[in-house]
Amino acid sequence: MLRQFFVGAAASGCNIAIHALVMVAVIRAARFADELATAYQTFRLIAIMIAAVTVLMIAHLAEVLVWSLTYAAVDVAPEGTDLVYFAFVNYTTLGYGDVTPVKRWSLLGPMTAMNGVLLFGWSTAVIFEVLRTTLLADGEERAHEKRGWPK
Repeated sequence: MLRQFFVGAAASGCNIAIHALVMVAVIRAARFADELATAYQTFRLIAIMIAAVTVLMIAHLAEVLVWSLTYAAVDVAPEGTDLVYFAFVNYTTLGYGDVTPVKRWSLLGPMTAMNGVLLFGWSTAVIFEVLRTTLLADGEERAHEKRGWPK
C-alpha cells in the first residue's frame, strides 16, 4: 500500500508543479488579452476569459497525460486498456466503472480523482480571480474616464 501512496504522490506532485507553472502562463495570457484594448469592453473580457480557460484546459490535459504515463509505468490497468481514457475518467471523477485498476494498484484511481478535484478547484479560483480583476480594472478605467483623470 505504501508503494501506491508514493507513486500517487509523485504523480500528484508533478501535476501540482505543472499547474503552478501554468498559473504563470494564465496570468501572462490574461495580461496579453487585456492589452488588446478595444472600444468594446465586452469583447476584451471575452478574449481574456477565453485565453485563461484555454490555457487551463491544456494544463488539465497535460495532467491527465501524467496520470496515464504513471499508469503505464506501473501497469495499473488490465492489458489493452486505453490508459488516457482511464486517467480521464478517474481525474474528472466521472467513474464509469468500465475499467478498473488491477488489485495491487487499486488506490491510484481515488488518488487520481483527489488530484483532479483539487486542481479543478484551483482552476476555478483562478478563473474567478481573472474575471474579478478584469472587471475591477474595467470599472476603474471607466471611473477615471468619467472624472477625466489619466489612466
